[in-house]
Amino acid sequence: MLTIPNIEQIVVQDDDILGGIPVFVGTRVPVQTLFDYLEASQPLDEFLDDFPTSAASKRRSCSAW
Repeated sequence: MLTIPNIEQIVVQDDDILGGIPVFVGTRVPVQTLFDYLEASQPLDEFLDDFPTSAASKRRSCSAW
């Protein structure tokens, strides 16, 4: 069974980080960037290669959300 963590464990929104744009916890990678890749039919592996600072589990959990 897949357990999806609380969104607060994956995404943070803080005015001191990129002006409050939601980013993956511990990074400066905007969550919107993942959605942009997926909407453009870019492979998830390409996003992972381009943004290695985000944990793969965080990105996969967020895409399920």
